[in-house]
Amino acid sequence: MSDAQLELLASRAGLAVDWIDANGRGQKVEPRVLRAVLAGLGHPAGNDQEIRHSLERLQQLQQSRHLPPLLTVDVGQGLDLARYFAAHTLCAIQLEDGSQLSLSLDEAGVLPGVLPVGYHGIQVVDEHFVLAVAPERCYSVADAVDQATPRAWGLAVQLYALRRPGDGGFGDTQALEDLARQAAERGADALAISPLHAMFAADPQRYSPYSPSSRLFLNSLYAAPAAILGDRAWRSAIQSCGLGEQLQALEHAPLIDWPQAAKAKQLALRALYEGFCHGQHPLHEDFASYRRAAGEALENHCRFEAIQAQRAARGEDLDWRHWPEQWRNPASPALARFAQEHAEEIGFHAFCQWLIARGLERAQSAARSGGMGIGLIADLAVGADGGGSQAWSRQDQLLASLTVGAPPDVLNRQGQGWGICAFSPEGLQRHGFLAFIEMLRANFAHAGGLRIDHVMGLQRLWVIPLGAPPSDGAYLNYPVDDLLRLLTLESHRHQAIVLGEDLGTVPDGLRDKLAARAMLGMRVLLFEQDHGCHFRPILDWPDNALATTSTHDLPTLNGWWQGRDIDWNLRLGLVDEHGARQWADHRQRERDGLRQALARDPQNFRQDCHETEQVIDAAVRFLGHTRAPLVLLPLEDALGIDEQANLPGTLDSHPNWRRRLASASRRLLEDSDAARRLELLACARQQALERDR
Repeated sequence: MSDAQLELLASRAGLAVDWIDANGRGQKVEPRVLRAVLAGLGHPAGNDQEIRHSLERLQQLQQSRHLPPLLTVDVGQGLDLARYFAAHTLCAIQLEDGSQLSLSLDEAGVLPGVLPVGYHGIQVVDEHFVLAVAPERCYSVADAVDQATPRAWGLAVQLYALRRPGDGGFGDTQALEDLARQAAERGADALAISPLHAMFAADPQRYSPYSPSSRLFLNSLYAAPAAILGDRAWRSAIQSCGLGEQLQALEHAPLIDWPQAAKAKQLALRALYEGFCHGQHPLHEDFASYRRAAGEALENHCRFEAIQAQRAARGEDLDWRHWPEQWRNPASPALARFAQEHAEEIGFHAFCQWLIARGLERAQSAARSGGMGIGLIADLAVGADGGGSQAWSRQDQLLASLTVGAPPDVLNRQGQGWGICAFSPEGLQRHGFLAFIEMLRANFAHAGGLRIDHVMGLQRLWVIPLGAPPSDGAYLNYPVDDLLRLLTLESHRHQAIVLGEDLGTVPDGLRDKLAARAMLGMRVLLFEQDHGCHFRPILDWPDNALATTSTHDLPTLNGWWQGRDIDWNLRLGLVDEHGARQWADHRQRERDGLRQALARDPQNFRQDCHETEQVIDAAVRFLGHTRAPLVLLPLEDALGIDEQANLPGTLDSHPNWRRRLASASRRLLEDSDAARRLELLACARQQALERDR
């Protein structure tokens, strides 16, 4: 059988055989790579017979007249059902509010677009499906701050970096609550936070927030138990474990010691749970209510954590793909027996999830009651670990046999493998997008906004077979219009804005789709320049994207100006001395270009200025004057810090996700540099609002 049949199979499975790289050059996926990726998608293609069978199966699925469980449509638009039913067929509709009505398909087999926004049950002949009717656009910044032409601002923070007395070595929801109040008092409308997804309680060595176990639940280490159950109960739990001195030492360490800090906090949480179970605490019913509402998804996650804890104690493999067969299926009788035998352990993990959920709820409440129009902006990672809880509990909807990354480009000649898995487009459609919808709802639950990491993943992702280099991958296409409609609908229901991290190679047309739905893109000062190091003027910044100085994967403004990122890359051997000199020469041209851009407002900045503090001040003011509906200032830049949170391409040679801020969060914004810059930003935003009205 020719490669043409293999390529036909790949195309029908949603793979792009031909694609354009970051340099605009056409590329073609090799047959051997197609075979490996197709196998990861569940379409064997190792020989001619397998290709033939896979093609036949796909063709049968795609030609099936059986309705999928969920369809999407934009409000006011008809739904074409001519493939499934004859013209004028009667449809029985149960609206989301419980009311019922009958409609007939028109002469073209189209269901009239008269249904309101929401999820509605539709019965046609003997077929039943859910119709998700999406509003035209998301809940927007304009809606949140009640301004027709919004010029809002906020802060961005790595939650673990926050400090408060008694935190035990890393930030938590109490520190976040303290910061939210401080930011609200100064006029901020938003506080964007790093991902709080559930990690692996049994493996504290894994702490990258973008490689979670599950995006359905939270990292319980960030819970602040004293804020929920009282300071006395928490102190008693710590004392019973003899952890006082250790927690104090961890709190004062220069960097977060994740393994030690996580183990210590988990010991204290277990002691707290034991006391909670045997006491008469008035919040018993609240915990029980939370657990009932979270339902099967929570129970599965907690069972997963309990199995991992048992296997970790025995020194066994934690990856569910290597577990005994009877435990690989969450619905198996063996798992039910395990749950009965380990009810207390499972209850403990549910207790921890309750604590963190209630703590995050408090932080958002503090932000909104303090006057923020948006409040917390949660961060949604692009994928989850293939060996984690979400992939285990939703096996038919996530691709645990493939990992996600990026193809080779100018910056990464070997490409990137991110060590996470993504949704299966076929699996999502087959299950009515259940895993996607529940993930959105989980992340919107305690936030006024959601940042979607690598938003390009809604349209396509670079998928790589396990164990293969990143170059041996292919782009997998997703039902982008369905996903955007569902995202728009959930944004509307939760009254929360949507930000799409669109840095990198963006598929044609995606930014237009995002803008049409009021999903903000992202523009970073350090990237807003051409190849000649000429920075984009203030009024040329778009009004459909947020503006920010930097991100967690980039140097801070101070670090960029001083070349700290170049120093680190040279120190770690990621670039040789010749490359570092070329980089430093280019950085000097970039600095000159930024000076020139900032000096267009000579009252605020002189082009001959070399003082880092004045450059940061001017850059903050510069962003404030742009037409961006929302400006987010990273706390590191507000404080003038020179080290970045994460250095891509490193694991433990650079202290990724371990740096802490110097002051307690309740006093953080009293720092003279931070106070001055927030005032500069607030004034610039007000001036921009008056200019653009």
